Amino acid sequence: MNRARFFIAILLGFLSAGLSAAEHTAYGDSITVSELPELNIVAIKQPGAIGNQAVSATKVGIAEVELDNIVDIKSLSDVVPNFYIPVYGSRITSTIYVRGIGARMDQPSVGLTVDNLPVLNKDAYDLEIPDIAEVEMLRGPQSSLYGRNTMTGLINIRTLSPMNFQGVRLRGEGTVNGSWRLSGGWYHKFNRRVGLSATLELNSLHGDYRNSYNNSEVGREESGSARVKFEWLPSSRLSILNTFSTSLLKNHGYAYASAINHVIEYNDTCFYRRFLINDALTVNYNFDSWKLTGIATVQHINDNMSLDQDFLPDPYFTLTQKKQETDFTAELLAQRREGHPYHWLFGAFSFYRHLDMQAPVTFREDGISNLIEYYRNKANPFFPIKWDYDSFLLDSDFRLPSFGVAAYHESRLELGKWLLTGALRLDYERVTMNYHSFTTTSYTIYDNPSGSLDTPFSQMTPSRVVPIDIDDSGSMHMHFLTFLPKVSAVFRLPASVGNLYASFGKGYKAGGYNTQMFSDVLQQRMMNIMGLGMTYSIDKIVKYKPEYSFNYEIGSHLDFRALASSDLARLSLDLSLFYIDCRDQQLTQFPAGDTTGRIMTNAGRTRSFGGELSLSWNPWSTLAFNVDYGYTNARFVRYNDGKEDYKGKRLPYAPSNTLYLQALYTLHTNSLGRNALVFDLNMRGTGDIFWNEANSLRQNFYALLGASVSFKAPKWELQLYGRNLTNTEYFNFYFVSMGNEFLQRGVKVNAGLVLRVNI
Repeated sequence: MNRARFFIAILLGFLSAGLSAAEHTAYGDSITVSELPELNIVAIKQPGAIGNQAVSATKVGIAEVELDNIVDIKSLSDVVPNFYIPVYGSRITSTIYVRGIGARMDQPSVGLTVDNLPVLNKDAYDLEIPDIAEVEMLRGPQSSLYGRNTMTGLINIRTLSPMNFQGVRLRGEGTVNGSWRLSGGWYHKFNRRVGLSATLELNSLHGDYRNSYNNSEVGREESGSARVKFEWLPSSRLSILNTFSTSLLKNHGYAYASAINHVIEYNDTCFYRRFLINDALTVNYNFDSWKLTGIATVQHINDNMSLDQDFLPDPYFTLTQKKQETDFTAELLAQRREGHPYHWLFGAFSFYRHLDMQAPVTFREDGISNLIEYYRNKANPFFPIKWDYDSFLLDSDFRLPSFGVAAYHESRLELGKWLLTGALRLDYERVTMNYHSFTTTSYTIYDNPSGSLDTPFSQMTPSRVVPIDIDDSGSMHMHFLTFLPKVSAVFRLPASVGNLYASFGKGYKAGGYNTQMFSDVLQQRMMNIMGLGMTYSIDKIVKYKPEYSFNYEIGSHLDFRALASSDLARLSLDLSLFYIDCRDQQLTQFPAGDTTGRIMTNAGRTRSFGGELSLSWNPWSTLAFNVDYGYTNARFVRYNDGKEDYKGKRLPYAPSNTLYLQALYTLHTNSLGRNALVFDLNMRGTGDIFWNEANSLRQNFYALLGASVSFKAPKWELQLYGRNLTNTEYFNFYFVSMGNEFLQRGVKVNAGLVLRVNI
């Protein structure tokens, strides 16, 4: 903590000096971090500037990426209105909430594309990406053009191109808690038609908390990644882009603490390992009046998650989940080139996913004694049982192949000041699950004439041994066919100050299978053999249906800088209001009782409404203010879980408010303006967040103060930053397991140094 205080003192001293110097700075000096070019990295499917479209979007260029140290999609949380990613567990979680809708397991509700590669597995969302050039977050349903699992938005990421930058980029970062990141990139343009780049990144991140059971650090991770990007322009009509990337990751431990005493204390090992390979090939050919684009991708993930699933210091049960998944996608797109009042687009998309998964649950001593023997012997004390082994496996293997095809069309028509758009997608998907669920163990029945459970087994007479040999296998499949329409209208305002827009779109998220429930299915089968409980219906318990939403939005993109004759009116503003009617919303639940798994269920009907504001103001060329605010009111319209009616209750885990405030000041340190100090003071706010459907628990709104000072030179930059400078305590995850409540605390105060070098 002494090192943290030292860094923070230096940081605040720099900020104070910079703000004092502001009185002596000429208003006419330039501030490069605020003058960002119009970004349009979704130009493959959306021609023209994104600010001219009927969509809520946040755009982040390379200057902002470096200023805010954006290295992954978590870095965008709260910076984008109504966009929230809680940091908990390990990188397998990757939970994203947009406008009140999110998914804690299985299918995501937000799409992710990196260099034209659509990431199909949510487990691969949370990865660090070196040398990000541009990020664009589109909010609202993008299903008509991008299909499944983009019902609340789409994140597009483009990495730096060797055609735009040549040389070597180096980045090093270290923090007061011992974390470090190193990355290097080589970018070369052989001639005006061929470019190649290669990047390498290594990370070692430390956690903020320890497991009091063995004093081990939880949340620590090591990772590394590599990327090779090749761009070729054989002719003025043809372009070819191929991006290959791979990464390795290991997370150590989970920072889940008891909700009673906030102590992390569990006895079994927890970790997450992941290996990724991605490759995306994009080929584009320009005809005289139209162009043809083809995209082919392959994705492979091999990961292993081990959990002390009870998160107690006692030996109850553990989970190991190993997955090997390979995905293929292919897309062909034809569209009219820009410059015509009528723009058309036709496309076809297909994918194939193959997943092999092993998910054994190991019951240990206390799990056997307290979850099986106790209930059985309480029900029949005259003939109690004792397990013959200290542990046993509830084993499950799965093979889940799925495939889908889609065809889509969009028409855009310009009529004077109006831009009218209509789109339609026909989407078909088939999901299959082949399962093999088995266990082999045994127990002994004793004679206990006294009927007292306090009688030692040594004083009883063994009666007989009962073997348990369960071996279930089967196959089931589901298929989904859906139409996904979208219509919008944009009205261009006079004097080129912006536009007004209105849109309607249907969102869609695929259904699937609750594989994590098979250990509970086996457990109930065993209890049924003992004459207790009811068996689950596999067909009912493991399936969940698709989720649909009907989205209505009005908004405006405004930019008043074109009207200003001086720098005093440099203001841009984005506003939007939305209403979402969601049917069969997918929610993650921990089933009641002493169970080991999670279940995805459909929540009947929910609705969400709210608004978003993004403001950027440059009163002087050296001073900039940014405000991003999102409000969401998301509630159940119809949801009864058989025990309680939650109508009118807030949806859990999604924040009601997100807020980002930022002030930037640039002080040039030489007459040529090539060297500069950039001071950044910012605040991120989130909440309220309700933790359960009953709304009996919640995290109140909290704010995290951050700041940085950067010295910029033509070839290098040194940045000192601090996060959560007030060391605010907050929680970003809650769950219940075996009737015990757990929380994960947020990150503590931290500070660090970043050095960037361009050669």
